[in-house]
Amino acid sequence: MRLFVGLGNPGSRYGGNRHNVGFMAVDAIARAHAAQPWRRRFQGQAGEALLGGEKVVLLKPETFMNDSGRAVGEAQRFFKLTPADTVVFHDELDLAPGKLRVKTGGGNAGHNGLRSITALCGNEYRRVRIGIGHPGHKDLVHGYVLRDFATDEQPWLDDLLRAVADHAVLLAAGDDPGFQNKVHLAMEARGWGEAKREAK
Repeated sequence: MRLFVGLGNPGSRYGGNRHNVGFMAVDAIARAHAAQPWRRRFQGQAGEALLGGEKVVLLKPETFMNDSGRAVGEAQRFFKLTPADTVVFHDELDLAPGKLRVKTGGGNAGHNGLRSITALCGNEYRRVRIGIGHPGHKDLVHGYVLRDFATDEQPWLDDLLRAVADHAVLLAAGDDPGFQNKVHLAMEARGWGEAKREAK
């Protein structure tokens, strides 16, 4: 069994924010893999799906970003899961828009959702880092992540979320490099190469 956690803030006010791309990724996986309807559990919204024969619990914490670890910890304890069984989808300022990287452990780079999970659940969980780009100065970060994706960002975002959902079976199987490679190839095939991104 795996626990897939999308990070974000609850409520329609935050729904389209860059900071909520983790919620968007888990929603895309739920749609693509016919997950059970969302229901209130573990201080959030949870559902279950089968990905390549692997049971996956999908979780969107509703504790607000800074307390995400409370929801994740509750779900881990209930299902007797370890950090290694947990995959967290989150926004990443240090990656270009449309880029994606997967890693286990490491630093939290000032991300309060990751900081909360690390503090309450340990640090050796798997992270799907979804690039949203950086506004250019640290003083602009707060407003940037809490603004909606711009209209001209929607095409690459839709393609990236589709690729994440299409290849999530590999994450469920523990093949993080395979997942990352397949998403990268899908984005290249849809025209989101480095040259095109840099020209925008």
